[in-house]
Amino acid sequence: MLITLLVVLVQDIPLGSYLVRVERDRLTTSLERDAFLMAGRTGDALKTGGAMPGDVATAVRRYREASGARVVIVDAAGTAVATSDDDQSATGSPYTSRPEIAAALTGQINTGQRYSQTLGLDLLYVAVPVLSGDTISGAVRLTYPASVVSDQVNGQLRTIWTVAGTTVLLAGVVAYFMAGAVTSRLKRLRRATELFAEGNLGTRTEEGVGPPELRTLAVSFNRMAARTEHLLEQQRRFASDASHQLRTPLTGLRLGLENAVQAMPADPEAGRTMVAASLEETYRLQRIIDGLLLLSRAEGQTVLPVATDLADVALTRKEQWEALAEETGVRISLDAPPEAPIMVLPGAAEQIIDNLIDNALAVAPPGSHIMLVVSRGQQPGTIELHILDEGPGLSLADCQRAFSRFWRGRTDSEGSGLGLSIVQQLAEASGAEASLAPRAPAPGTGATGLDACVTFNSA
Repeated sequence: MLITLLVVLVQDIPLGSYLVRVERDRLTTSLERDAFLMAGRTGDALKTGGAMPGDVATAVRRYREASGARVVIVDAAGTAVATSDDDQSATGSPYTSRPEIAAALTGQINTGQRYSQTLGLDLLYVAVPVLSGDTISGAVRLTYPASVVSDQVNGQLRTIWTVAGTTVLLAGVVAYFMAGAVTSRLKRLRRATELFAEGNLGTRTEEGVGPPELRTLAVSFNRMAARTEHLLEQQRRFASDASHQLRTPLTGLRLGLENAVQAMPADPEAGRTMVAASLEETYRLQRIIDGLLLLSRAEGQTVLPVATDLADVALTRKEQWEALAEETGVRISLDAPPEAPIMVLPGAAEQIIDNLIDNALAVAPPGSHIMLVVSRGQQPGTIELHILDEGPGLSLADCQRAFSRFWRGRTDSEGSGLGLSIVQQLAEASGAEASLAPRAPAPGTGATGLDACVTFNSA
């Protein structure tokens, strides 16, 4: 409202001054015109020095009734020969003491405003000479109360200020409702922030209402809240998983070391066996911790996918795993096109292939075959990675559960149960999809196994 008021004042104050000037100029111009018309009608009578025609006197009185202006016509000596007064008492009176008439008798057109001692008010006057050829035979003066001009201007100014006041009032009403709409959204956003700060992590705010700036702020708040909730949930899950999975190995490790201490004096060989078993348990603990940390990093990925050649990555990882596979009597092969560009998080393709090959080697019997296949996906714009083993396989139900944390198909497995969870997390973060499916028996050998598939978006 203050801004609107300042704008109105800056606009209307000069406008009011302009209206006063325009109205005064308009009235002065009108009086000058009328004065010249009267001068033209009285010129012949003033030149001859005869009596003023009756129609002129009548016209002078009618002009006063119509316009409110006082008319005085003087001869060359400055004596009034006709006035608009009803009693005509001023006829014959000298008017040379009036400066405007004296100036008009010298041939000047005189306009302005002065205070009349006789009437006791300000007058707006116009005095023009009456010319008969080159001779000045008299003058015509029209006077108008200046208060009439002021009243007309004040009426216009009152209209302007009424409009200005209405504008300011409407601006205030509109601003009140607009500000109310904005502040109500801000209050709800503040309340959501307070609830979130108090620990209500599921708090969200509306996104599709309010000005664009508040909509953007609401979207940013919800994104921040979801990200924070995810990170805190990730930390809680990590702590819960770690405490759950590490409790049993740590208890077994402590008991094994206590038994080794007790057995060492009487049976050193049994003590060494117990220490060796405890050492194996520490390796298992290390694998569990490494898997948890890797899974935590995979869940916290915030970088964008980049273009990667899956065929080149698969060839590199196949060459790295061949030596270990040969020690266990397992053969690894690769079937891939020359290039297979995909969109994936940096380093995620290598980790996905490593975890899937590691799982396949853990179940592959000696003499079996692990195949890495890179091919175009069934859906347009996708590329699939298949890792096929000839292990015991899983049922359809177990294939669905296999991506859960710490799930293991066999209780005697040395794995941590986190490999497939890591694969799924890295795939989802890359916009890909991981799945498991049992293989159909191979013709001639009857070998089954699993088909671990990851479908990537092609670059």
